[in-house]
Amino acid sequence: MQGLEGTDADERLQDVLREGITAEDLPAVFPLLRGRSLLRAFSALFHGGETQVVLRLLVLRTLGARAHAPEWTPAEIREQLAFVEPVKLETVVQRLKEHELLSWDNETLRYRVSPLGRKALAAVSTLLEFERDDEDGLGYITAQLAAGQAVGRISADELGHLLSRLSELKEDFDRAVLSGSEHRIRRAAQRLDAVWTWVEKGTDVVRAIADSEDIDPATHRLAQAVGRAQSALLRQAGIFQRELNKIDQHRVHLGRTGLSSSDLVAWLRSLTPDALAQHADEAAQLPVQPPFLQDQVALDVAEYELLERERAAAESTELPGAEATPTTHDLPIDEEDLSPLLAWHGELAALTQPMELNDALRGDDYALSAYRLSLLGLVGDPESSALQGPTADLARLPLTLEIEPRLIDPGLASIALVSAGRLHPRKDKKHA
Repeated sequence: MQGLEGTDADERLQDVLREGITAEDLPAVFPLLRGRSLLRAFSALFHGGETQVVLRLLVLRTLGARAHAPEWTPAEIREQLAFVEPVKLETVVQRLKEHELLSWDNETLRYRVSPLGRKALAAVSTLLEFERDDEDGLGYITAQLAAGQAVGRISADELGHLLSRLSELKEDFDRAVLSGSEHRIRRAAQRLDAVWTWVEKGTDVVRAIADSEDIDPATHRLAQAVGRAQSALLRQAGIFQRELNKIDQHRVHLGRTGLSSSDLVAWLRSLTPDALAQHADEAAQLPVQPPFLQDQVALDVAEYELLERERAAAESTELPGAEATPTTHDLPIDEEDLSPLLAWHGELAALTQPMELNDALRGDDYALSAYRLSLLGLVGDPESSALQGPTADLARLPLTLEIEPRLIDPGLASIALVSAGRLHPRKDKKHA
């Protein structure tokens, strides 16, 4: 990333931002600006075509691989890399030196890999090492996280990368299960087997991180989320096996040959498109042979065509004719039983002396007592007296209801306490 340093680089970076926004004020940009030297080193290594990148990495890895004698003279470099064209080799060495990946000692007149170059070499070597058996990238991310945890430098970014990768794998596995395809489920199960070791190792690392008391709350919550995602991924093996068992229950076996429909599908997948086209052409030319007909299916079809189809055609599905809506006069109406009200009305109308409330409410059961209590509120009510009916007759009785602010035991069925009170006959006996 040549040109990142200096005022000109800042101005160019500022040009890609909106007016009034400063690059140093952006949290996402600040770590990149802080690592300018490392970014310049990677830019020096990976700028240009693939051939140039491979040549630079070859030279840097060769110079960094000699541990017993890390310093190199120009002659030793030319001798060690004699298979490289001399002018190209000199150009690469000078480029690595200009970008501080190689350092030159004026006293010893030797080259050595700089600390910045060692960082770049370590990063590239780790990536190349995991590239062999870590297609999903889970191993590299887990290794980086484990290394940081071992030295006490827990990175929230690495936890976030691990959580994102686990979520992506879980989504891919769920899609394979939802597809119902045996081929996709088995392929997903193979992917899970490939990353199983890294998931288990990552579980141990994340558990150690979550148990640490030195991390901030945000990182702790992120570690817990990673742990939950790892647990969900570990349970995926059981889900795959359960779905494969369901597929086995519906698998069709081809006679007693030991072959199944899954074997046939796998064989067809192994064929090239041209071979499949040839088989399709041959199949179109061959007539259907009678031994392949299933007599039970033929009988079912014949029964439907000869019997069930005729029955369905002869069946009458016509809706019945419309009828007139019945009037309300034709509906049965139950008459209300007012005998309890009329009997009590006669008792109260005959009062000449005050009657205690508990005696007025006395009935054969709780329902009758509760019914009488609900009607007592109508006694003397002017609005109810103006109406017509048995309840209005009760309201027009010349009685006065007196209620005291205390409770007594009425001695009635299913009633524990009732307000003390009494009914007083009024002096004027005139009522409707």
